[in-house]
Amino acid sequence: MADSSCLTIEKGLGPEGRIAVVRFDRGDNLNAMSPEAARQLTAAARSFEDDATTSVVVLTGTVKAFCAGFDLKDAEGQSRRNMDLGTLRRHLKIGPRLCRAWHEMQQITIGAIEGFCIGGGVSIAVALDFRVMARDAHMRLPEIGLGMNMSWQTAPRMLHLIGPARTKQALLLADDRIMAPEALDWGLIEMLAEPGHAFDTAMVLAAKIAAQPPLSVAMTKLTVNRLAHALDDLASHMEDDQFALASLTEDNKEGVNAFLGRRPPRFKGW
Repeated sequence: MADSSCLTIEKGLGPEGRIAVVRFDRGDNLNAMSPEAARQLTAAARSFEDDATTSVVVLTGTVKAFCAGFDLKDAEGQSRRNMDLGTLRRHLKIGPRLCRAWHEMQQITIGAIEGFCIGGGVSIAVALDFRVMARDAHMRLPEIGLGMNMSWQTAPRMLHLIGPARTKQALLLADDRIMAPEALDWGLIEMLAEPGHAFDTAMVLAAKIAAQPPLSVAMTKLTVNRLAHALDDLASHMEDDQFALASLTEDNKEGVNAFLGRRPPRFKGW
């Protein structure tokens, strides 16, 4: 589907007009990620670089879905199958660039999650500062079940939030849903909301943060992030290359074909 305008940005909300809302909506019930949608979300994050007025940004999807992950039917995404390794490596920077842009924002970022948050949607969510999730919503990381590995620096960010065992559990048990109460118990999210009210709850949190001194808030975020994520970049290049190599395997082709054909995959280890 077209991505000509899958984002809306509203600024000047809350205390002293310091809250902005970015809404991701591709106009369907899945809200899946395409390369073009990823570019738009990256540009949205970067549009706040010189914004001295906004101190909190709330990112939300629709009432049915935060994001269903990468759209395996997207034409540009499918073209990866015919790319040489060099072209593929360059194309695969789109996702990491998106998450890095949101992670490095000077503003405090809050995700308001309804419905489902899958794959790349989780990658975006864990790149934010806080996550608010409806009680009936869930997360899932299907990449390994599709013959891929998890990229976009998702693993190190999850590691900081929930520790090594839970991170491996979430990534390796690709078919298991992480329901919102479980995500809260793990530390994957910070707040639960009643169904249909994740955005409202996120806005209440945003208002509390926006009422604080903006410079102190921004400097505190920078200090905490630099200390917590100082070593993450050391593994980022390996992660991207692992994804590129996994994309060339027969198991990846089998995983994607099985998903599209709605049948169990038959992996062979090559």
